[in-house]
Amino acid sequence: MFPMPAPMRAALDAARAAADAGEVPVGAVVVSKGAIIAVAANAPRTLRDPTAHAEIRAIRAAAELLGSDRLEDCDLWVTLEPCAMCAGAIAHARIARLYYGAEDAKGGAVAHGPRFFAQPTCHHRPEIYSGIGEDEAAGLLRAFFAARRA
Repeated sequence: MFPMPAPMRAALDAARAAADAGEVPVGAVVVSKGAIIAVAANAPRTLRDPTAHAEIRAIRAAAELLGSDRLEDCDLWVTLEPCAMCAGAIAHARIARLYYGAEDAKGGAVAHGPRFFAQPTCHHRPEIYSGIGEDEAAGLLRAFFAARRA
């Protein structure tokens, strides 16, 4: 088995921090030129902002750091398949590569639902790599929701 890539390890750590804060455990990391430049956790409840998904927060932080709305040479690592809102932000930011862990059959928009990047109206399509850290990411989500139901 291959070792977990550092960006996904950082995204999983952010997801755990989200869970500790009572948020759905999703973490995201932006990488530029091989270095992690932004790490974010889900925070819609904490920030009272429905757009405060981990991906959006990481993209915003990276854009601020780089001083550009175009993240053309950047990669996004996220623990869960992005939703339609986040897929739209990925396209608008021109993220080069998307790596994600667990699939989301209900809310995902990459391999499920609208399959955002396959739409003819999508103006930018990143390279997509799924299943990286999937077991650990899915386990965090299962444990979080099981605890909430208990």
